[in-house]
Amino acid sequence: MNFTKMQGIGNDYVYVDCTRESVKDPSALARRVSDRHFGIGSDGLVLILKGEKADFRMRMFNADGSEAQMCGNASRCVARYVHDRGLTEKTEMTLETGSGVRNLKLNMKDGRVTSVTVDMGEPETDPAKIPVLPSAIGLAGNPETVLNAPMEVNGKVFGITCVSMGNPHCVIFQDEVESWPIETWGPAFENHPAFPERINTEFARIIDRKHIRMRVWERGSGETMACGTGACATLAAAVLNQRTERCAILCLNGGELEIEWDEKTGHIFMTGPAEFVFDGSIETEV
Repeated sequence: MNFTKMQGIGNDYVYVDCTRESVKDPSALARRVSDRHFGIGSDGLVLILKGEKADFRMRMFNADGSEAQMCGNASRCVARYVHDRGLTEKTEMTLETGSGVRNLKLNMKDGRVTSVTVDMGEPETDPAKIPVLPSAIGLAGNPETVLNAPMEVNGKVFGITCVSMGNPHCVIFQDEVESWPIETWGPAFENHPAFPERINTEFARIIDRKHIRMRVWERGSGETMACGTGACATLAAAVLNQRTERCAILCLNGGELEIEWDEKTGHIFMTGPAEFVFDGSIETEV
């Protein structure tokens, strides 16, 4: 099976062009190729397919084999892949994901893709649609949002803001980020009973009104270098908590993303790089 490894500010996936290749068991394949010692090494597996409701379709699997609805960094890489590998001549295209159709725009200079802008849609704050269980946090009744709500985890109280960007996120603003023991706290949030579908967790520090530093623990993959939907969720949470402007630079372990929450449309736009790492082939029975 032929594959291509790509990365978006360090968020790396193995991409398989399923217009040419066939994958029978993507969950098993994701676990195999993601292993950084016995496999190719990645945060997961992305399948590129012909679209039914859009130009192309993307299926994304975490390193543990679980399927995710959406990945912002992967969607940028898919856009560059299909353009640079001759599957389309379009510089503006649509992409089916598990959370709906997304619009993507390739930003070009001298015939080369320099970055990709993704319309990530509107952030969802309804607890039932994220999903998050307010009662498991200690919130009474049926609140419309979980906005800087106090939540006790392993004896420590955090202020959490929950947002869905097609997948669920829990954003925590705090002063300590760089030395934060994310390998301890990430799993504690991911598997908390308040989150019936598990949760992606962002630990973020406000640098100023236009810059945010964040680290992310992704459900099914652990800490990753970057998370596009997480960056969008963090910007949305910052705006909702009146901490930043509607457009800011998100500084992640792997690099920077420009995130804008457009006031007119209500949509969040993410702009960032998408880079090829290498091509290869692997013997596989799955």
